[in-house]
Amino acid sequence: MGEIDPAFIQTPEHRPKLSITEAEGIPVIDLSPLSCNSSSITDPSFEDLVRKIGSACRDWGFFQVINHGAPVESRHKMEAEARKFFHQSKEEKSEVRRDSVHVIGYFDSELTKNVRNWKEVVDYTVEEPTLVPASVDPHDQQLTHWYNKWPQHPPELRVALKEYGEHMEELALKLMELIALSLGLPPKRFHGFFKDQTSWIRLNFYPPCPSPHLVLGRGCHRDSGALTVLAQDHVNGLDIKKKSDGEWVRVKPAPNAYIINVGDVIQSVEQRVMLNSEKERLSYPFFLTPAHYTMVLPLEELLNDQNPAKYRPYNLSQGNVENIQIYDFKIN
Repeated sequence: MGEIDPAFIQTPEHRPKLSITEAEGIPVIDLSPLSCNSSSITDPSFEDLVRKIGSACRDWGFFQVINHGAPVESRHKMEAEARKFFHQSKEEKSEVRRDSVHVIGYFDSELTKNVRNWKEVVDYTVEEPTLVPASVDPHDQQLTHWYNKWPQHPPELRVALKEYGEHMEELALKLMELIALSLGLPPKRFHGFFKDQTSWIRLNFYPPCPSPHLVLGRGCHRDSGALTVLAQDHVNGLDIKKKSDGEWVRVKPAPNAYIINVGDVIQSVEQRVMLNSEKERLSYPFFLTPAHYTMVLPLEELLNDQNPAKYRPYNLSQGNVENIQIYDFKIN
């Protein structure tokens, strides 16, 4: 990206500190009870798993999962193909650049709070085509379809991403079942919201930055959607703001783990991405997102006079509203 353009420079209050504490206490949850044939919702190990998921969502909004069952080979294949793509020339990458007609594809001009992020991105939808509103105007009833723009090079990227997306969808829905159980709900209570899902995968490429004290790979934000399943390479950079004291801490991933965070349709946590002056970084979030017509509001079975709704109902077809809590699962 060359010299630092002023468009990338964060305002003083948002500039990162190069020395930051690694988070202690972020739950690392073993999902192996899910694969045990003897496991049931009354098995002690399974009950403990459900309890840990509920506590992690309530106390952190972030957690890591190990022994998750997603094939590591699929992840490595997808990462290798993604790295090949980003190492191509600007002209080659721009062959799948998104535009006013194709809103899915490659771009390198992402903004967070009107400040440019130091990154390149490729987006892909899991369902192809994906049914979405034609505009964010709530009075516009027209619908349209999103189609992916698949690059010719590297030729294996399309296959790798499709396979990876299937594994991430399966893992994300398993986690939603555990969240439902932690709330005292039937395990598949949330599955209907993803019948016409708008879930998607983002490939993030963060080149080395000569001024990581002035610039962020991604500014402070919250994830929309229901659940994010994040993989990343060996270069750390994800910071989260702790619920307990508001301090920024660095997430250190466990080997072959996935970092999970709840999105705004549950109750998300602020996060940002730091940069490295010498090393590039890759990350691959899968965003589990409901159908576009989903009305986001508290489930009736979770509400009573002592536990009223905290946030207003919200229709996803109206578009994303950043940093607004729009759902209350009331995880207890």
